Amino acid sequence: MSAFKSIALIGRYNTQQNAETFVGLGHFLERQGCSVMVERDTAATCGVTGFLTADYAGIAERADLAVVLGGDGSMLNAARNLAHSRVPLVGVNQGRLGFMTDISTGTMLESMGRILKGDYSIEERTLLKAEVKRAGETVFSTIALNDVVLNKGAVGRMIEFLVSIDGEFVYDLRSDGLIVATPTGSTAYALSSNGPIVQPGVPGVALVPICPHTLSNRPITVSEQSVIEVTIKRAMDARLHYDGQLHGDLNEGDKVVIQRANVSIQFVHPPGYSYFAMLREKLHWSEVL
Repeated sequence: MSAFKSIALIGRYNTQQNAETFVGLGHFLERQGCSVMVERDTAATCGVTGFLTADYAGIAERADLAVVLGGDGSMLNAARNLAHSRVPLVGVNQGRLGFMTDISTGTMLESMGRILKGDYSIEERTLLKAEVKRAGETVFSTIALNDVVLNKGAVGRMIEFLVSIDGEFVYDLRSDGLIVATPTGSTAYALSSNGPIVQPGVPGVALVPICPHTLSNRPITVSEQSVIEVTIKRAMDARLHYDGQLHGDLNEGDKVVIQRANVSIQFVHPPGYSYFAMLREKLHWSEVL
């Protein structure tokens, strides 16, 4: 008896992936007694035929599990689209580092076979909610699994903003920007800006300045229950990104309110998964030189 009966396959849109990988996995899952659907845009982009197709709304309604073939960007996109449905995700790495995609293409069928037999673990991952308030009105709202980033645009000048946490003023920062990252996002852009690696089970959010003008401005980790408010004080060209996606420009006086979202996403890990083993592999720790 399979642990998951209805499985959705999701891939990258911006490249011609190997359709044979999708088809091979799809047929394997069908032989295990699962019904298989392919995300509609994935099927069109990658040329996958022979399976039912569904948009994210259909996947949210009918799937017990979503298998994402790609890299971390593909997982981020799927997570944002499926967070409200509670459909868990498992990743097959066809990208580069792949901090969120646990399964290699070479072990894909073996790992999926064991997962279907119930040999897996589930981990809850926190998401952030970000709102842009302008003149007291909310003009934009989104969720993010990795991070919310305020940074300078094309002008190349530092921006200045005020940061408050739970209504208490923290600092006035001049820098290239600020990264607000979940534990999942602590190994993404925040890591390249010397932010802390935060274990996924830690209930915290990291605030990481990007090239601060005052070197004493250091990354800090605050409670995931905190409400973080960032007000643009001076900026010729400030922009907001979430999970690497551009929202658009921010104006002086705009306030970005960031807090834990009221939804989360579940990751399904194959047998033998270890967060620290993953870090050793991806970051090349303990290598013999």
